[in-house]
Amino acid sequence: MFNPTRDQVRDFFFETWRRYCSGEPIEGAQTLALDAILLHPEYHAMLGAPERYAAQEYFPELGVTNPFLHLSLHVALEEQLSIDQPAGVRNHFAAIMARRGERHAALHDAIECLAEMVWQSQRQGMPPDGAAYLERLAQQSRK
Repeated sequence: MFNPTRDQVRDFFFETWRRYCSGEPIEGAQTLALDAILLHPEYHAMLGAPERYAAQEYFPELGVTNPFLHLSLHVALEEQLSIDQPAGVRNHFAAIMARRGERHAALHDAIECLAEMVWQSQRQGMPPDGAAYLERLAQQSRK
């Protein structure tokens, strides 16, 4: 999934949760998605009701977190960490984890940096700025 639609992303998470709940095998990127889902029990009921939530709108400017975006950022970060791309992300994350002392909290700190990079890229119509992202991660590790 390099450029999935909103519906494809949502279906991916709904299907991953459905397979997990029914005891079916989890494959490929679904393993990363399931890890993120299991960290967020507050999303389990929503993921179990695709007929109700597939078309749900979320408004972050009103303080409403989009669970699909949040889970997607978890998956993206885990993929980055697995291959250390951009180079250095793994070391910065290790520093954030050392500061936080807990992996899930460290993931959320790093996800803030990733989300900022994606937002800036979209806002400016430019490719993601890996150097700025790594600098944000470095700043996060020093907080």
